[in-house]
Amino acid sequence: MIKVRIINKGHHQLPEYATPQSAGMDLRANIEEPIILKPMQRMLVSTGLFMALPAGYEAQVRPRSGLALKHGITVLNTPGTIDADYRGEVKVLLVNFSDTDFVINDGERIAQMVIAKHETADFIEVEELDETERGAGGYGHTVVK
Repeated sequence: MIKVRIINKGHHQLPEYATPQSAGMDLRANIEEPIILKPMQRMLVSTGLFMALPAGYEAQVRPRSGLALKHGITVLNTPGTIDADYRGEVKVLLVNFSDTDFVINDGERIAQMVIAKHETADFIEVEELDETERGAGGYGHTVVK
């Protein structure tokens, strides 16, 4: 388990895991008054949280499956990445893909956050790549034999 330094300028509890094997923690809206998210509208929603992740880690902001299924509400840039050197407020970019207004209330669980280790890459420019069975097939390409 890694240690993450966090400042809570909001008025809700810190994110926490719901069960011992949960990968994500819920993020809550920290707002002064309800927000009405109209169909196809997108909006940044405050959480009141500021954090310092250790080097080599990121926080991924992902949709909550219940909001997506029941209300068509999702995180637009899924997953949103919070880098280890970012020190601003964690905000969630929500979009309403339904055909009805959706009201976001203070304290509502609006997204989930997963802390993940990542690698950095050192690109080595070459003239050609090794051959594979798949080759350049992609974007729906399947090999049928």
